[in-house]
Amino acid sequence: MLTVLEAINLSTEFLGKRNIESPRINAELLLAHTLNCKRLDLYLSYDRPLNEDEVNIYREFIRRRSKSEPLQYIIGKVEFYGLEFNVNPSVLIPRQETEILVETIVNSVNKEDNLRILDIGVGSGNITVSLAKHLAFSKIIATDINEQTLATAKANAEMNGVLERINFINHDILTSDLNDEFDIVVSNPPYISQKEFPELKDELKVYEPRNALTDFSNGLSYYKIISFKARKFLKNKGKIFFEVGQGQAEDVREILDENNFKEISIIKDYLKIDRVISGEKA
Repeated sequence: MLTVLEAINLSTEFLGKRNIESPRINAELLLAHTLNCKRLDLYLSYDRPLNEDEVNIYREFIRRRSKSEPLQYIIGKVEFYGLEFNVNPSVLIPRQETEILVETIVNSVNKEDNLRILDIGVGSGNITVSLAKHLAFSKIIATDINEQTLATAKANAEMNGVLERINFINHDILTSDLNDEFDIVVSNPPYISQKEFPELKDELKVYEPRNALTDFSNGLSYYKIISFKARKFLKNKGKIFFEVGQGQAEDVREILDENNFKEISIIKDYLKIDRVISGEKA
């Protein structure tokens, strides 16, 4: 019978030949998911034989991964900012660089203030839920145009114990306004240009929701619209926070400046790439 170690070695070789990055880690994580155990537990049970059902399930996972289906969608979950989130193809997979956006907001405010926060394009809820967890006195409105996406975000909010402080709304910032006032507006909008989209890896362009990746234009459309509209519903001295794509920071700085935001600052991510930009309503 196939043992844990043999399964890992065969799968690592198989995924490597199909140009899957970090094939060993992928093989181990998928096997741990198959066996409902921690990855570390695999190292303590290399000689354990897999039964027929386990082999069949694992082979299907490896087949899916070999076709570039994201590991996170196969497993159905991902860790973000110390919390666990369920993910599916209706939502963009939370990424490590977006943690910089959350961290920047959390470190810029008094955590005991009763803040009103607007998250535009909530996706999986990773930003909203993380902020609700770390800013315990805040109330958040989270918007998205997709009902399935909102359902996933609500489930993640409930799973992490913050559902009662978040109001999820089906809303399209492109076509309508919000009649409310906020201390903070945050968004990680679609910022891949239509020109760049075909160059993306299959993991992104084939499997992740396209309307969460690209604005079908030059990648700056949402920054322009959100910055303009945020002037109407941000309080005086209220702040706006964006995640930006590589090479976009100066363009977004100009957009914020054109909309009379002050105290504009840019934060780099772990790879020293400009990743987060913020401004204050004068």
